[in-house]
Amino acid sequence: MRDERRRQQPAARHLRAVVIGSGFGGLAAAIRLQSAGVATTLIEQRGQLGGRAGRIRDSGYTFDTGPSLITAPSLLEDVFRAGGARLADYVSLVPLDPFYRVWFHDGTHLDYTSDLDRMKAAMAEFDPDDADRLDRFFTRLHPIYDAVITEGLGARPFDSLGTMAAFAPRGVRLNAWKPVARFVGRHFRDWRHRFMYSFHPLFLGGSPFRAPSIFLMIPYLEQQGGVWYARGGTHSLVEGFAALFRDIGGKVRMRTPAVRVEVARGNGSRPRVTGVRVAGSNGRGSASGGDGSFLPAEIVVSNADVSHTYGTLLGDVARRRWTDRRLAKIAQSMSCFLLYLGVRRRYPRLSHHTIILGRRYEGLVRDIFDRKILPADFSMYLHVPSRTEPSMAPPGCESIYVLVPVPNNASEIRWKSETGPMTDRVIGALEAWGLEGLRDAIEVQHVFTPDDFATQYNAALGNAFGIEPRLTQIAWFRPHNRSEEADGLYLVGAGTHPGAGVPGVVLSAAATIHAVAEDFGLQRHIHGASA
Repeated sequence: MRDERRRQQPAARHLRAVVIGSGFGGLAAAIRLQSAGVATTLIEQRGQLGGRAGRIRDSGYTFDTGPSLITAPSLLEDVFRAGGARLADYVSLVPLDPFYRVWFHDGTHLDYTSDLDRMKAAMAEFDPDDADRLDRFFTRLHPIYDAVITEGLGARPFDSLGTMAAFAPRGVRLNAWKPVARFVGRHFRDWRHRFMYSFHPLFLGGSPFRAPSIFLMIPYLEQQGGVWYARGGTHSLVEGFAALFRDIGGKVRMRTPAVRVEVARGNGSRPRVTGVRVAGSNGRGSASGGDGSFLPAEIVVSNADVSHTYGTLLGDVARRRWTDRRLAKIAQSMSCFLLYLGVRRRYPRLSHHTIILGRRYEGLVRDIFDRKILPADFSMYLHVPSRTEPSMAPPGCESIYVLVPVPNNASEIRWKSETGPMTDRVIGALEAWGLEGLRDAIEVQHVFTPDDFATQYNAALGNAFGIEPRLTQIAWFRPHNRSEEADGLYLVGAGTHPGAGVPGVVLSAAATIHAVAEDFGLQRHIHGASA
């Protein structure tokens, strides 16, 4: 079946592409390029594919290191369809119900689900009027979802002021530019319900009190398509994408850091990419070749952090828009403090996805995003895949991923000295919440801080989600899928349109390849580019 799929790909058009970085955006872009007959090489600086969507295996425990839930499986299906396959050929998805269990500081909780009747019944215990307004709330979200998903604005480059101007009046009519928390606050009175329907920008690295309401497409997306778990963890989807890419003839090079995007300069014309200089076995590469090597390409797609792409990989090119000064002004997303705990006991109180909230909401968010301080209090998100798939931990044990939102490294927090105390505080808070005996039951422990985001992913200021999704950094205002600095260079992933999150970066691949198709005349060969 796989050999037949390879033979069915369009004839090669003598174009070569290099995709830098193997996050979901890079993998999806590589599949779409290879399926169009472009000879594509995917390079990854680490020894594991997936970027932030990595995996840790230790003593029988398995942890996803980054994204831990899947929404909009139809968008993933589009990518597999581009390669002539089906999602089910490579990945097994399991629907979750509830999506999340949210515990509030007063001991109450809500199960978040797509079943609106169940949601209304649960909400009525706190405010019957809020429950009555739920249908109207989702009715208001429908046209936002239609614009981004159904009509494909998220899957098309947003790189002209004309496109922005055309959408602006509609955005105003939809109130899509208002902050998420304000939009939600006009529909619900109870503080629990206001949190339940406004927290989603935090999953994209944005503040609910600043991110525009266009991002309320996410709860609608969840309500329509559900929340899913990939057996073996989200990294299984990385493996599925990579297997499909190889099956259709794509090449993968691991432990191959990009050193520089090479360009040719014409007489007064824009630079045009000629390929990518990569580091050699000793980790070095140089302009003259050195120990590195050169991968020639007419098309280069960067899934690296935008500041790294422009500031380092294209650093010796005179840039018109994304100068070093402008890169320094980008508002980067928040970061995360992550614990991966292998625990030799079971905790039935935990759901597959559990959110544990402290007393503060807006004040805590402002501490993280604006004041950039490490507060004494915090809220936590837990991913416990062993609740759904017991084999993710040894028998009778739990695999627990704990995420605590924290400021990015503009905070100047010294994580080398802060990591130990922060770990103790988080474990103590979990024990106080109800995970009795947790500290003594920990068998495996891994810690990941903003410093690790900076060193392992070249993430500016140790951001966890790329560029912060705020009004002045979305759509046309984001770095474009089609580079403004060099012909043949394209961006994909969280730093470009439409933004972070698995659906966002997969849509970004569709938008990026749409731009490639226009530039190289590949429209007839880009399968599923409408995403």
